[in-house]
Amino acid sequence: MKTLALFFTLFLMTPAVLWAQSANELLQKVSEALSMGKDDYAVSLFRQTADVGIERAEMFYWTRVDKSSEVAPRLAQTLAARYKESRNYDKAYLFSKEFLQRYPEDVPALVACAEAEMMRGEEKDAVKTYEKVLLLDADNLQANIFLGNYYYLQAEKEKKKIEEDYKKIASPTRMQYARYRNGLTDIFTNNYTKAKTYLQRVLRQFPSTEAGKTLEKIKTLEAGMK
Repeated sequence: MKTLALFFTLFLMTPAVLWAQSANELLQKVSEALSMGKDDYAVSLFRQTADVGIERAEMFYWTRVDKSSEVAPRLAQTLAARYKESRNYDKAYLFSKEFLQRYPEDVPALVACAEAEMMRGEEKDAVKTYEKVLLLDADNLQANIFLGNYYYLQAEKEKKKIEEDYKKIASPTRMQYARYRNGLTDIFTNNYTKAKTYLQRVLRQFPSTEAGKTLEKIKTLEAGMK
């Protein structure tokens, strides 16, 4: 039984050891390819390394890669993608930012960065990043979906608060009623209108049922404001 237990333990440990060796061997080949100027081959090997040993690939990036080289952003992008797949959004964000230092107007990289910001709970940063995306690509579907829903939910939250505060007033004066109506108008002019603009862009690209329903709600509110 002791022999069987030892065999089973070694069996479980062997894949990890082999993977570690595989990562080291791949990184040696990455280093050789980089020294020979074979960037495409180096990136391909680096992707394989990231699949079997993401931490080793990251350490190689920080310690062995010239950050001013043309290949550095491609390696950073690989790490960002792999960390996103493993749901390590802190690292995905870090390497998205590494890539964007060289290519600040790369739309797919900005979208990936915004996704990571959202998953990290940094909604306001994600909003700014998606808005930058739309300056570069006004019809970007993911950015329009996110911003349309974001501004709609913000408007709903603000509208609910204003209505609840107004209901607390037993006998509102004309001034208080006017303030209440102006508050609703401001919300509609800002957040609801923004949501409407983004969601209309979504519908121009594909028939989203959810976007259509939200736009109908905004349309109803718009009619009630007149």
